[in-house]
Amino acid sequence: MKRISTFIMVLACTFATAQTIDDVLRYSTENIQGTARFQAMGGAFGALGGDLSALNVNPAGSAVFNFSELSVTGSNYHRNNDALFGNSLRNTTDNSLEFNQIGGVLVFKSANSPWQKLALAFNYDMVQNFDDKFVAEGNTALGIDNYFLNFAQGQALGPLRVQQGEYIEDAYLDIGSSLGFGAQQAFLGFQAGIIEPTVDDDNNTSYFSNAEYNSVNQEYRQSTSGYNSKFTVNFAGQYQENLYLGASLNFHNILYDRVTFMDETGYDQDSPVQFTTFDNLLHTEGYGFSFSLGAIAKLNESVRVGGSYQSPTWYELTDDTSQRINSSLAVSDINFIDFGIVNLYEEYRIKTPGKLTGSVAIVFGQDGLLSFDYGYQDMSQAELRPTSDPNFSSENNFIADALGVVNTYRLGGEFRIDEVSLRAGYRYEQSPYEDGEIIGDLNGFSGGIGYSFGGSRLDLAFSRTEQDVNTFLFDSGINSAAMINRINTNISLGYTVKF
Repeated sequence: MKRISTFIMVLACTFATAQTIDDVLRYSTENIQGTARFQAMGGAFGALGGDLSALNVNPAGSAVFNFSELSVTGSNYHRNNDALFGNSLRNTTDNSLEFNQIGGVLVFKSANSPWQKLALAFNYDMVQNFDDKFVAEGNTALGIDNYFLNFAQGQALGPLRVQQGEYIEDAYLDIGSSLGFGAQQAFLGFQAGIIEPTVDDDNNTSYFSNAEYNSVNQEYRQSTSGYNSKFTVNFAGQYQENLYLGASLNFHNILYDRVTFMDETGYDQDSPVQFTTFDNLLHTEGYGFSFSLGAIAKLNESVRVGGSYQSPTWYELTDDTSQRINSSLAVSDINFIDFGIVNLYEEYRIKTPGKLTGSVAIVFGQDGLLSFDYGYQDMSQAELRPTSDPNFSSENNFIADALGVVNTYRLGGEFRIDEVSLRAGYRYEQSPYEDGEIIGDLNGFSGGIGYSFGGSRLDLAFSRTEQDVNTFLFDSGINSAAMINRINTNISLGYTVKF
């Protein structure tokens, strides 16, 4: 009972936080899939409207609807990751099926007012689908001992010992609660036998590695799941013949899980340590709020222009983590530190930067259209909060230096033949990093077809994006990284009905 009650007690505790630039980028990046029509045209709807997912680009778009509508979309997400690490290449694929969009719009027309139409819309879109996985395996000169040594140097040995009559998992949780994340990692490395104190004295603050090697073989597996979703409440109106104005309130919800497994072998034959395993689990939940304003103007029967402002998104997030470790020198009860022993962190906040979008579209009557969107977002303005936290302050300075402006270009077209609509799109998004080495530019193309039944429409879309990402396996002590070529391919089917 003692070990079960320890787990329950820890739920009321808080721990020192360790959020980084990676958390900011994870929740700042929107990869809205949207309706099948929206996807097929590359999301270039800022000057078009008339699509529920277009409200994410320009909230004035709901006033373009001529009828009340309801739409629902499901997508198959296919991930293909080629991970290059230590001169070895590993391929991993993953599939998931989700309902990624559902929404409706109510249109109210008036013949006796300059406001010819008013629209009220509600829409759910999946901003990000976090379902993904990759495997990196190869030979490297930097072993996992460097991770633990980085945290241990300067830590007194006394608190890293398990006290008389104390359970090892109690010690692990107590150290995290009282001394923070760094001391907790030093405790794991010491109890697993990976690092050793220079002097066997409670006041010792210097450590060395028990792992002897010129190089080691590492297998690193990462699996993520969850979503970042957005529920939009939108209001828009058409003023006279040629002007559309709109505003939206956006309510965000985040669920994110990441589990990593590290296996390390290949030490020297006479090394005291012969194998090491180190696994980590992160669970994040939270919510956020943003708003957007927009306008669309018809310059003539063919040309439309649009402009919109997306406010920063203010997120409130909480993390909890679990770990487990083992090695050939670990203490006998090391397995009591497992994924059932949970560290809870204090709530923290992330502010993502606002975004400006300018759009132009050419409509060829009933035959088709071309549309172009340009987006501007300064990622260096992203922040971890509270900014008074000294850890966040230093990380925010790093964010301001490392990140820059993200320019986004979207191009889409549609060609209609009676009841059939043929669509295609292209999307380009710059790296959020100034140097573009950690995360590369994103390129994507899409296509699709729609069929109108008069009062309803069925749409099918195919979209593909490709991006290179340099993924660091650990945040500290080891600068080893896997270069991952990510190819995401989605197939979406949507149904829209007018009423």
